[in-house]
Amino acid sequence: MPTSRQVYLLDPQQLDPETIAVTFAKTSRSPQSFQEIAQELTAEKSADFHEKWVVGYGHASVAEHAVLHIAIENISRLAVESLESNRLASYTEKSSRYQKWDPNSYVIPPELQHHPFLNQYIETCRYLNEAYQQALPLLRETAAQENPQQPGENDAAWERRLRSLYIDVARFYLPAASLANVGMTINARALEHALRKMLSHPLQEVRDAGQEIKQVALSSLPTLIRYVDAIPYLQEVQSNLEKEASTIKKGDQQEDWCNLVYFDRQVEEQILAAALFRFGQYGYAQAVERIQTLPITEKERLARLLFENLTPRDIPLRELEYGAFVFDLTLDQGAYFELKRHRMMTQTPQQLTTHLGYAVPAMLARASLESHFRKAMQIARQSCEVLEGQNPHLASYLVPNAFNRRVLLSMNLRTARHLVQLRTTPHAHFSIRRVAARMAEQICQSLPLFSKLLFQTDLPDWQEIERQYFLQTA
Repeated sequence: MPTSRQVYLLDPQQLDPETIAVTFAKTSRSPQSFQEIAQELTAEKSADFHEKWVVGYGHASVAEHAVLHIAIENISRLAVESLESNRLASYTEKSSRYQKWDPNSYVIPPELQHHPFLNQYIETCRYLNEAYQQALPLLRETAAQENPQQPGENDAAWERRLRSLYIDVARFYLPAASLANVGMTINARALEHALRKMLSHPLQEVRDAGQEIKQVALSSLPTLIRYVDAIPYLQEVQSNLEKEASTIKKGDQQEDWCNLVYFDRQVEEQILAAALFRFGQYGYAQAVERIQTLPITEKERLARLLFENLTPRDIPLRELEYGAFVFDLTLDQGAYFELKRHRMMTQTPQQLTTHLGYAVPAMLARASLESHFRKAMQIARQSCEVLEGQNPHLASYLVPNAFNRRVLLSMNLRTARHLVQLRTTPHAHFSIRRVAARMAEQICQSLPLFSKLLFQTDLPDWQEIERQYFLQTA
């Protein structure tokens, strides 16, 4: 075996995912090179290994080396939420900001086949999609008037610049039933967990999609996901807690839409102490004691050391992960769809309903579409209320992006910094910019030492975003 450094790829075109996983697993007990191990393996030997060690003894980490790239097409945006709720995977989906939706691009849930509500469901989806199509040219005309073609700007470049401006507003019409495509890269261990959740989901579309993903993946992972099935625990706990939650009186809908409901008031001292602990030779308690005895000027100096010389591409030290910030947010569904992509946090969204009102983008009024939009929202709300009495999960399909969604989220400071840096840029959608800027404001108010150092750019004024882009919000 060579003693000089060797770096090479195991070619997935020559080795199947389960064989690659076994090749890496065997290095813990074999002195051979990875190439030598792989050459001795067959699909049958790999399957036997996984059956014994992963399935039999529970050494699930081995399955993380088996990676698949799965294409899922024509799945509802409501079902996409279930798919993308899995933290340890990578996703790219059809964007409602840059693509126009086909008027017939919506799912009809299997539960509604031969159901008396089927016709009303289809009529509501058609109405919302037709309203979306009707709004597009009027919104484009308004965007063009407000953003004229620049000298030297060709027609294609101008159209690209206008496209996101008016489609950003038109997307508020689209219901959660709208179909999308998603590309997913995921390892076998995470896929097993994702499939168990999908197969336990209350919506048949999600369960069916989970079964189809499993069948497709079995060709590459014949052993690792063979025994995946629904989890009775998930189904029972949802049913039981839904009953318990229904006994509690609904809260006041006039609450503030962004609330920092919890943070550790010693979080800055804890982070500074953790940073000293990392580079020192003493216990954490001693590091905390040292920080607590320092005058404020010394704490400020240490804070500057922690953040100075960071460039926009740099990730700050992991020690910023000590301490949690918990937010209770109410935001439009379109903004939530972008927020959910930040998976390195804990998110608890409530059921998607029409109960919390809806946002009205200001451009709709300038395009003489406000009454047109409000009528569409009213029709969606009425249909949702009828279907909700029979099946609240199905009713969520009819909720447009404009309606507000409540979500509880917990994140550390490093994750918060990434979220704010990405979602407050001028290129971010105005819905999520408003949310991220308000969250940043509340975080800064709670961090006297870090507030001027944490974010590298001037943060936008969330109230100005609200005034500029919305007639009505949460």
